[in-house]
Amino acid sequence: MANIDFHIVKKIRQQVCRNGERVALKYKLDDIWNDISWNQFGAQLDSLSLSLLNYGIKVQDKIGIFANNMPNWTVADLASLQIRAVTVPIYPTSTASQAAYILDNADVRILFVGEQSQFDAAVSIFEQCPNLELIVAMSDDVSIGQYHFACSWQEFMASSDRTQQPELELRLAKANLDDLLTLIYTSGTTGQPKGVMLDYRNVAAQLEGHDKCLSLTDEDVSLCFLPLSHVFERAWTFYTLYRGATNCYLKDTMQVREALSDIKPTVMCAVPRFYEKIFSATHDKVSKAPMTKKLLFTWAVNMGAKIALCQQQGNRPSFWLKYAHRLADKLVLSKLRSLLGGRINFMPCGGAKLDESIGRFFHAIGINIKLGYGMTETTATISCWDDGSFQPQSIGTSMPKVEVKIGDNNEILVRGPMVMRGYYKMPEETAKSFDSQGFLKTGDAGHIDDKGNLFITDRIKELMKTSGGKYIAPQLVEGTIGKDHFFEQVAIIADTRKFVSALIVPCFDSLEAYAKELNIKYQDRIELIKHHQIVEMLERRVNDLQKELAKFEQIKKFKLLPKAFSMDTGELTPTQKLRRKVINEKYQHEIEEMYRDEAVK
Repeated sequence: MANIDFHIVKKIRQQVCRNGERVALKYKLDDIWNDISWNQFGAQLDSLSLSLLNYGIKVQDKIGIFANNMPNWTVADLASLQIRAVTVPIYPTSTASQAAYILDNADVRILFVGEQSQFDAAVSIFEQCPNLELIVAMSDDVSIGQYHFACSWQEFMASSDRTQQPELELRLAKANLDDLLTLIYTSGTTGQPKGVMLDYRNVAAQLEGHDKCLSLTDEDVSLCFLPLSHVFERAWTFYTLYRGATNCYLKDTMQVREALSDIKPTVMCAVPRFYEKIFSATHDKVSKAPMTKKLLFTWAVNMGAKIALCQQQGNRPSFWLKYAHRLADKLVLSKLRSLLGGRINFMPCGGAKLDESIGRFFHAIGINIKLGYGMTETTATISCWDDGSFQPQSIGTSMPKVEVKIGDNNEILVRGPMVMRGYYKMPEETAKSFDSQGFLKTGDAGHIDDKGNLFITDRIKELMKTSGGKYIAPQLVEGTIGKDHFFEQVAIIADTRKFVSALIVPCFDSLEAYAKELNIKYQDRIELIKHHQIVEMLERRVNDLQKELAKFEQIKKFKLLPKAFSMDTGELTPTQKLRRKVINEKYQHEIEEMYRDEAVK
């Protein structure tokens, strides 16, 4: 059982007392990085907690956060937790309708928003959320107008009332690990989000487990650029602050390269797509270099790979290998590490599977990537690469106190104190997610080798995950596009890919009628679907249809097919469901063509 000493609120309050004027948080404003000391951080937390108490927030009331990364995100989060409220994060690019579902389902009373776009979305759905009483704009530049149910951050903080101090102290004293800490909504295969209930015991188990696997101190600096609404970055932020390290918030992910140079972080979370981009850009640059530089690069990386292999196997490198590696490091490898600021100690990586060759490359240049596997339902990490003898093809070995076994259909099953309490207001979904022994069904198929390395071999569940770590519910996207009369069948491609694409079979009755109206000449269906007027018209319709989807869910490219998917060819089940594996194999050429253009984001 997790120890009450690992209660995240208690631990962070201890760090406030211990660290005083040391830097707790950093953020960028007008191209300048600003510091927030631990004393200032603690004062902001208490002030906001008092404001929330003065407003009448009760124990286990729900507080929403709908914003990009910023210090106020964490202040709103932890100030709510201090008074034993429950925080409900909403992905910052969620549509108004997606946000409305979460706010209504979670019974959110106060919603903290970040940018103007989130404020406007919140205002537009306010009447649809009967429990929502107040919208608080966390950024100074948000125009809040004359809405009676909205106020600025400064205005809300000014409502802090010192007469609420005894109540704050009482709630802090009564803090316990069984309190619900957060509801994090994940997309279901039908598109209906499910609120994952995580409590303090879940988070405490991860804090305790990470202490046994990682070496993080108050000297470390972490760059926080993945969305805090996702369990990965949020749990890591908890761990960063729990250890007394400095957390640096980056609102605009397009500024990561500049931030790496400015901050020079020692640790940071990233998804495989981040490493894919660096790997691709590096090799592309090398391919255009003179032959001498190509040979030097290849030799240097090989020397790094040999040293990395020695470390993994527990062998001592020879004198000549150590000498060659020092030279390779001076000439090439150190320059490659400087792309990440030059001070990285290790980098947690999660959200999707990392290609083995990319993992090997980064370890060869001296970047200690710690690939992990987990889910929202497991409070993030349940397995990760260790510092020594990890297997690059695996997703690591189990974290402390995590039980992993292989069940029916080779499904990976997990049990431990980090596993969720269940899905909010969904007892049947909760029951279906566990087996008779209390193991969580991950939906992933895999196996465990004799050294305890865990491998994922297939995805049982329908939910797809891009290489950037975004979950896609394919039926939701397919249904959104397929409701138009010009589209007969839609098959979404997204799993482990950089963006969402689709194979689309148009409704040829409608398409041929449209072509006749425009007097478009064609000899057969193949020629028809290649005609620029047809393609442009269908592109417009796809874009219009998916406006209500979040950006990461939207189809960026599609291929039109001249023949419908059928049961006879094995592409459909008897109940007319898509056999995705068959479709992916049959149309592999068409699918790969859609991902050749690296410019598509």
